[in-house]
Amino acid sequence: MKTIIEPFRIKSVEPIRMTDRAEREVALENAGWNLFALASRDVVIDLLTDSGTGAMSAEQWAAIMRGDESYAGAPSFERFEAAVRELTGFEQVIPTHQGRAAEHLLFPVLAKTGSVVPSNTHFDTTRANIELSGAKALDLPCAASHDPARIEPFKGDIDLAALERCLVENQGRVPLIMVTVTNNAGGGQPVSLANLRGVRALADRFRVPFFLDACRFAENAFLIQQREPGQRGHSIAAIARMMFDLADGCTMSAKKDGLANIGGFIACRDAALADELRTRLVVTEGFPTYGGLAGRDLDAIAQGLREVVEQDYQEYRHASIRYVVERLAARGVPVLQPAGGHAIFLDAAKFLPHVSWREYPGQALAIELYLAGGIRSCEIGTVMLGHVDATTGEETPAEHELVRLAVPRRTYTQSHMDYVIEVVEDVWHRRHTIGGVAIESQPRVLRHFRAKFARLPLAVAAKV
Repeated sequence: MKTIIEPFRIKSVEPIRMTDRAEREVALENAGWNLFALASRDVVIDLLTDSGTGAMSAEQWAAIMRGDESYAGAPSFERFEAAVRELTGFEQVIPTHQGRAAEHLLFPVLAKTGSVVPSNTHFDTTRANIELSGAKALDLPCAASHDPARIEPFKGDIDLAALERCLVENQGRVPLIMVTVTNNAGGGQPVSLANLRGVRALADRFRVPFFLDACRFAENAFLIQQREPGQRGHSIAAIARMMFDLADGCTMSAKKDGLANIGGFIACRDAALADELRTRLVVTEGFPTYGGLAGRDLDAIAQGLREVVEQDYQEYRHASIRYVVERLAARGVPVLQPAGGHAIFLDAAKFLPHVSWREYPGQALAIELYLAGGIRSCEIGTVMLGHVDATTGEETPAEHELVRLAVPRRTYTQSHMDYVIEVVEDVWHRRHTIGGVAIESQPRVLRHFRAKFARLPLAVAAKV
């Protein structure tokens, strides 16, 4: 059949409080026009992130009841460790309370002042943890990624020629290569097996470790299965293992493709590295058999890692994203294509061409989507990824000004997505009335989480 249905039944529901525009304007003004500062009760459809916001399965809830809360040596860790090893093939498994904790452990061990860490595109916390270690986070996205509207199957790839130049020019200063799958900051776009093999070859040639940021590994594996020649006959789990087999280790937020509400891990082959990471883990996260997590969380992740590679689940997951992308594109809305694995990305620069990057069109658009329909989204543009020189205060814009509508797993239905389409289309039709924003205050690191904004009067009316 043409209709892809949700491969689950709903047995528990949570009410949504419906609000009007006047209520939402008050709420957002009180939040300093930052959607991260909103109370969730004031949000109708919450697409701020897909991290830890999904619905867990009956089997995951059953696993939670099996959780053992012993401080050391709990069977929950044994089940968790077995699931990670089965999935990745990495022998060394170190639990953390979420993905950024894994990054906070890894980068100070491998990187130092003067180091360069290349990637297809580093996401926000990855970049912050690299830079806090004194290293430089270097993005080397492939050429196809530069055009949001260009239809290419693997726009998440790293530029292999640029990576080779980086390794030549910075010999002895590259402590690891990190590739994000899928490439979140690059629009949720997948990385091909061919590209990962190319990275592996360069890593071997220059004797540099190769790590995956694997928080959406299963969505990446599904898109490889669907788009890369010769992969249709392989299961998602088999393709995922091919990806991990090419790497020396990975960090993962299990709040994404672990289908859990909290948790993460580092997994690797190097026993000496793992020993140093466990030493640091005890200081900051907890004993190596729980790593900042309750036993129940370890069991929920172990079950989630097995469910996420199911074909029916991934078919539904990708169909729900594709459904929105295709319908918005058909209405002329500038949306990143092709559809990625976890989110819909609006091209705010094309949506609001009259708003300069200095007036943060992504944040302006995200604000208007909330005011129009109570949809909470996330700016992925200059607010999040722009660079501010610590000495001069000069700001450099991000390559793209995007708004991400990240869809929580197993949470919303088709009617919710139809509502999202309707709200976006409404804003699109009156886009020429939307002005930009200014930053009134900001922290020095990860400013998008806690910055305060002010709305600016409309300076230039766009032609419709």
